Amino acid sequence: MTETPQGPGLPAPSTHSSDKRGSPRGEKSRKLKIRPQGESGRRGVHPWHFLRISFKSACRASTLCSLLWPVVPAALAVRYTLTDHHVLVFILLYIAMVPCASLVGFASQEFARKLPHVAGVLVETTCGSVVEIVLFLVFLNSDHPNNFYIIKAAILGSILATMLLCLGFVFFVGGLMRDEQSFSDAISEAGSGLLLMAGVVLAVPTIFRKGLLSEGISEEKLQAGTLHISRMISIFLIVAYLVYTFFQARTHHGIYDAIFEGDEHQQGGKRRPAAKDMLTMTECVIALAISITLVTFLAVGLVDQIEPVIKNSHLSDAFMGLILVPLVEKFAEHLTAIDEARNNRMNFALSHVLGATLQTALFTAPLTVLVGWGLHKPMDLDFEIFNIVMLILSILTVGKVLQDQKSNYLEGALLLILYLSIAVSAFHYPFTGIHGGETGGETH
Repeated sequence: MTETPQGPGLPAPSTHSSDKRGSPRGEKSRKLKIRPQGESGRRGVHPWHFLRISFKSACRASTLCSLLWPVVPAALAVRYTLTDHHVLVFILLYIAMVPCASLVGFASQEFARKLPHVAGVLVETTCGSVVEIVLFLVFLNSDHPNNFYIIKAAILGSILATMLLCLGFVFFVGGLMRDEQSFSDAISEAGSGLLLMAGVVLAVPTIFRKGLLSEGISEEKLQAGTLHISRMISIFLIVAYLVYTFFQARTHHGIYDAIFEGDEHQQGGKRRPAAKDMLTMTECVIALAISITLVTFLAVGLVDQIEPVIKNSHLSDAFMGLILVPLVEKFAEHLTAIDEARNNRMNFALSHVLGATLQTALFTAPLTVLVGWGLHKPMDLDFEIFNIVMLILSILTVGKVLQDQKSNYLEGALLLILYLSIAVSAFHYPFTGIHGGETGGETH
């Protein structure tokens, strides 16, 4: 009986069902242990190692972000002392979010290395979205008159920032190191197909509302219908996310394991870190707890400053929601994915980019709507036409770029130019939210 030859460096793909048949119990228990790549050689908490490794982080860019840690206490102090200097407080809080988001990303990356490949990627993507989820929920619970508008702009802006800005830097930085990089179609096709589906579904409430504006239906009925559709669609999107997670982590995990192991064994891949430079499991949990707590405090302060900053500066609410808020919330994913591309681990980089984008579209956005439903707040998925059209066109563009499973710095530069074009348009976009005191006021 002859063996079927496999691709170079890739183990034979398998599915969950094939792994379960005939596998001894001892092998199943071994899967629960920490992977060799995640072994730190230590146990418990060692303060000096914890601080040194956390400051050094995963790459040079993350280390530079760690230099901003003194801004965190300064921002918190200025927030409570110079309460009338809104622009200064906003800038300091915005900068202070950078090292905290970077620590969230690094701690989740260290934690993910201790888990099986696919579970690690899912955990890392989920932890990386914590900043985004915290910001959205703080916005939702605030009394900001434009909170719904800014949340909806930030949802689409978060997708655009990851899909265009982050992916553009991934292709550009990786392309500078090598003439061409390749990645698996199993990741790119599933990701781009799900993205297009999510973009079309997110556009349904907007199309419903805009399409019926000229039909003589009362504004109250139109709003009630849009809100009901948004809530039902949110449930469907979360179901789609759960099915996608089950597909990736259970029934077809062998295919993804093979792809990620192939990335780790490439010559250009990142070398296995030394045991002394890894966080322990306990230290990972502590780092995540500290960073997420700080992110929550900073997010509350940041949200409080947005209304006076919009009033006292030339920034529009569209630019604030579509560009500024997503940039800081997605900072951790950007650094991690770019570092993976620099080390020629394109499947890891692409899974981070597409995973974070899909999590925003399929989980974070509908979660915000459902939480608003529970809080009796009319949060819906009725987006601005400019924002939703840019989203659909960007998804189509990214799908075309991913089609050949190859990338270079030219494609990265073009994606960055597309994102900058949207950012310039958002900067000159007129004020469209609620002007004045309370929610439900006159819109512009």
